[in-house]
Amino acid sequence: MSLFGETVVVTGFGPFSQYLVNPSWTVAQGLKAEGLEEGTEIYIKEIPVSYSSAKQILSGIWEKVHPEFAVHLGIAPGSKAIALEQTGKNYGYKSRDVCGQCPFNHCCVEGGMDKLDSVINMRSLTKKLKAKGLDVIYSKDAGSRYLCDFAYYYSLHCGRGRAAFIHLPTSGGLAAPERLVAQLRTIIQAMLTELRGLSEGTVARTVDHSLPQECPQQLIQHSQSPSIIQAMLTELRGLSEGTAAPTVDHALPQECPQQLMQRSQSPPM
Repeated sequence: MSLFGETVVVTGFGPFSQYLVNPSWTVAQGLKAEGLEEGTEIYIKEIPVSYSSAKQILSGIWEKVHPEFAVHLGIAPGSKAIALEQTGKNYGYKSRDVCGQCPFNHCCVEGGMDKLDSVINMRSLTKKLKAKGLDVIYSKDAGSRYLCDFAYYYSLHCGRGRAAFIHLPTSGGLAAPERLVAQLRTIIQAMLTELRGLSEGTVARTVDHSLPQECPQQLIQHSQSPSIIQAMLTELRGLSEGTAAPTVDHALPQECPQQLMQRSQSPPM
């Protein structure tokens, strides 16, 4: 599936602690200004450092914007490298947000899985990006159960894995917004390339769901049988000569003969 003409969401967080302007939001705005590959639109959104607001905004993004992919940016104070996060966690959110609140039962999604992974293999992607000279590291822990991890898990939940979280450094030469924007453009475009490959692989493996759902595998197996095909051709010749009455081939799956008869009697669309 092509991503051209599709929307990619990029989010950054709002102010918290000593960060009156969150660098992640500054970088998200820079990405919007620079753009990605031709035909791919960037939709940016600032997420307040609030559990309830984060869920509300992310739900709206996935339900109304319908992005092909979402990239969430956050900062890792003291870090000097860009971290590609693989996993979001569901439980353990005991730290209070800027509103002084914690999520109910300290979890993101009641009854949800303990953790969710991005469809992108971040370990493999990190190796590819390092080979190109980018300052990136791989991570399976998106932080100390605060808004970064919380927002990532919820987006993975809503988007069925079609999301990524990237932690940005706050120290060193790479922390400059212009350098981060340049590297993130390369990183995000690499993620979209990976996603495109995954989408094409899924299409290639798709079963024809127009077949009766009770026995698709049986029908596929029979369609590949030379003896069945030969029998069908024989019946067709008889019908053409007007000598054969319509019959049901009892060699076909017995689990769904009525469905097969109905399909054979359906008028052409």
